[in-house]
Amino acid sequence: MIKRWFRRPDPARLRVLMVCMGNLCRSPMAEAVLRSKLQRAGLGDAVAVDSAGTHGFHKGSRPDPRAVAQAARRGYPLDGLKSRPLVADDFSRFDLLLAMDRDNLDTLRDRCPPQAQDRLQLLMPFAQSAPTDEVPDPYYGAVSGFDLALDLIEPACDGLLQELRRRLQAAA
Repeated sequence: MIKRWFRRPDPARLRVLMVCMGNLCRSPMAEAVLRSKLQRAGLGDAVAVDSAGTHGFHKGSRPDPRAVAQAARRGYPLDGLKSRPLVADDFSRFDLLLAMDRDNLDTLRDRCPPQAQDRLQLLMPFAQSAPTDEVPDPYYGAVSGFDLALDLIEPACDGLLQELRRRLQAAA
């Protein structure tokens, strides 16, 4: 007798992919922030969140320890996250692919099939008011750069949460 294993159906109705270059700092922090905000809003099962890097040179690595520490200080655990590269299938699996900066958005646009181009955006325009439209890469800087990244990511995820709520209501 052959035993078959079935995965539990994924209840998520929307899928969001956070994208930076190496998937070590900004995108895992953004993934954790959005996931936390979705849980608190009661939408954790309705929206799936993941992160990826446009470059795969850190594949399988845990997030930068500074990102882990600064995110944890604000209550966003990065436990279990590992760097993964963006793959072609991501353009069809995710409803929104949100880049942390213009360089990564350009890379997404270059790799994305024409029919999925409307899924690509920057994260920061979701913030109500922000001093910039990009989340600067803190990797080569001091710990304060990770706090700045979180200072930008948090309000952007607040605005994104409102957009996701609107999309879910429109689809209902």
